[in-house]
Amino acid sequence: MRTESLLVAALAAFALPAAAQSTYSGQGHAMLLPEQLTWVDAPSVGRGAKIAVIEGPLNTAVPFTMRLKMPAGTRIAPHTHPAYERVTVLSGALHFAHGDAFDGAKTVALTPGSVAIMPPGAPMFGYTKEETVIQLHGVGPWGLRYLDPADDPRKN
Repeated sequence: MRTESLLVAALAAFALPAAAQSTYSGQGHAMLLPEQLTWVDAPSVGRGAKIAVIEGPLNTAVPFTMRLKMPAGTRIAPHTHPAYERVTVLSGALHFAHGDAFDGAKTVALTPGSVAIMPPGAPMFGYTKEETVIQLHGVGPWGLRYLDPADDPRKN
């Protein structure tokens, strides 16, 4: 019973907007054009960030694919994810690094076509200088937990 309560609390901490619904229903073959994606606010990432869930849901142990669109000047404080996260940069540049303290000088500019793979629980941080779109995929549940809760943009 206590383990179930801890799991529910942990998943609640990674909650995404209810409107972040998957475009793909999981049935049959799918081909989607960019204009068919539904973008909604992604408050866990920061002001102006948008998410388009391509397949999911993100809160269960099934494959997921999503895109994040971040405006110029987005700063993502040190955080972790509960499952493997695989990122491909589609446009712009994600300045990204592993570590538990934000240090922009330690980031690598991941440009279109670049890939990053992070294991569960590994701390990371990043920022954008220009609008940047990344595609993330893995097996859920997916979520984002800031190392310092004061850095969580949902609280600002």
